[in-house]
Parts: sequence; structure tokens; C-alpha cells
Amino acid sequence: MVTGWLKSITATVFLLLLGACAKFDEISTSRLDTIKRRGELQCGISGRIPGFSFLGSDGLYTGLDVDICRALAAAFVGDAEAVSLRQLTAAERFTALQTGEIDILSRNTTTNLSRDAIGGNSLSFAPVVFHDGQGILVRRGSGISKLEDLQGKSICVGSGTTTEQNLSDVLQSRGIAYEPVKYQDVNQVLAGYQQRRCAAITSDRSQLAAAKSALPNKNEHIILREVMSKEPLAPATIGGDQRLADATRWVIHALVAAEEMGITQENIEEKLEEVKQDPRQSKIRRFLGVEGGLGSKLGLPNDFVVRAILATGNYGEIYERNLGVDSNISIPRGLNHTYRNGGLLIAPPFN
Repeated sequence: MVTGWLKSITATVFLLLLGACAKFDEISTSRLDTIKRRGELQCGISGRIPGFSFLGSDGLYTGLDVDICRALAAAFVGDAEAVSLRQLTAAERFTALQTGEIDILSRNTTTNLSRDAIGGNSLSFAPVVFHDGQGILVRRGSGISKLEDLQGKSICVGSGTTTEQNLSDVLQSRGIAYEPVKYQDVNQVLAGYQQRRCAAITSDRSQLAAAKSALPNKNEHIILREVMSKEPLAPATIGGDQRLADATRWVIHALVAAEEMGITQENIEEKLEEVKQDPRQSKIRRFLGVEGGLGSKLGLPNDFVVRAILATGNYGEIYERNLGVDSNISIPRGLNHTYRNGGLLIAPPFN
């Protein structure tokens, strides 16, 4: 009897230890390690939205989402060019992340509960990189100046997106009957509008601004003033991989913090040399990896911030280059300013 009892206890303890070891291995293994071993970041983008991710005539991708990928690659593997960019439709994006075809999704994706929750898509969202809202684009001579004017009209919309759901929620709540014309891809949505298969097109206002800039006779089209939703767009990693999520989160925080501190792509090397000689500037010394070992806590080099800023500049520089007044899109920063300038962007302390 005693022997049988001891055997039972021993077996139970063994199974508990086996489970603990498996859990430890699960925690200690991260896709961040895979990225570093591979020496390349695999990043999912749209590739079809000027200002965010777009393939130019020179064969190169540019845009805010692309620069986020480049900053992450610089921080993770030390080379902003060590990025494999994969075009994904809205329908493909989450599957590609969940199956490991990409490491990071940087594709104008709205963060919401269903996508974040374990019972949903189980993603880990990084900080918001663009605060947006859904709008409506129509022809100037269409007679449509407000949402109520869409009664009985057809509206082109991306299938399987929050945009489709928001459109239904808002118009249904106002008793506005409409005909949705659904497409899988943003270019198809725009083509449907150009071919007059619909009277209006709906998407994030930033995408509408990009689409309008590419239309012939762009001044013949207007974006209605009404904003139908809030769309906080953020990169995402697969849920459950805390190490990769943390590393991604703090690289993006670094882009914002650098702008707050006035550290730019042009002056960062000079600033680094200055603080190396001045131990009184402990805040910036920690930020730039001179002291504190913050990078090692994330599984990154301690100078990961320097690498990212040298590659792309701070958040403000990324924004102005791709979406600001000097770009072809020219979207006012608005909520995408740092908190000191009346916006919503703020970085936690680098302590």
C-alpha cells in the first residue's frame, strides 16, 4: 500500500515538473530569437496605400508602416535594410501572422478588443502609430454632403474589415438604407468607385486622402466632414509572445520619446558623444544605452534606440516624410502630435 502510494506521488510530481519545464520553454522561446538568428525581419504590409506602404516606380516601398518595419529591423538585427516586406490583403493579414509567415504586421490595422482577446485573433498590439477615423469620399457634384444623403446609395467598402462593420453600425443606427459593394482589396475598392459601381467609398480618412491624391482630377472629389469612428492603427505581433511584443512596443515608444527629447536622425550621433562625456545627463544616457542596460532587458542591444533613430529618424520625422506637408498626401498631424503639442502620442519613461 505504501509503495503504491509513493509511486502515485512520484508520478504526480514528475508530471508537474514536466509541465513546468514545458511552460518554461514556452516562455523562454520567442520569435525574437528566430528573427535575430535569421538576420532579417519579415514584415506584413499593405503595399497599396500611399503614405503608409506603397511600391514606387523605383521598385522600393515607402511609407509610415514601412519605416516602422525598418526601425524594428535596425533595433532587432542592426540593419534597417534587413527587412522582407510582404504585401497582404485585409483578409490575409491575421492568418499570415498566426501561421508564422510574417513576424510583425505593420499594415494600417485598427486595434480593438476582438483582435486583442484570446478568443479573437489573439494579437499583441504595439503602441498606436496613427490615430485615424473612418470617413466617406464622394464626387463633388454628387449632391452628397452628409451621411443622410447616402439614403439608397451604393457604397464601396473593404470586405471583412472594421470599416465594413462601422459603416453598418452608423448607417443602421440612423435608419439610412444603403447597398454595400464589397471588395477584398483597397485598390479594388478604389477601382469600383472610379468605375462608378458605387456613389461613395468609405475607409479610414487617411486612406481616403491617399486615394484622392492618386485620382485624376482629384479636386473633383471631397471627403465628408463627418468622422464615423475612431481608428487607432497599430502594428501587431502574435499573442502570447511577450518578448517580441515588449521589444516591438519599446522600439515604437523610442521613436516617440526621441521626438519629445528633440533627438533626430541628424543630431543623434552628436548627442550620443555629448552624453558619453557628461554623466549628469542620466536620463538621456539611459535612453541612448550609455548606462542602465535597458536594451538587455528586452533581449536587444543596449543601443537599440540609437540604431532605430539612425535608420528612420524619430516619429515626427517619419510622419513628415511620408504624410506631412512635404509629402504627396499632406495630412495634418492633429491627434498624431506628441502630447506636448496637443496630440495623443506619449512615451512612458525609459527607466
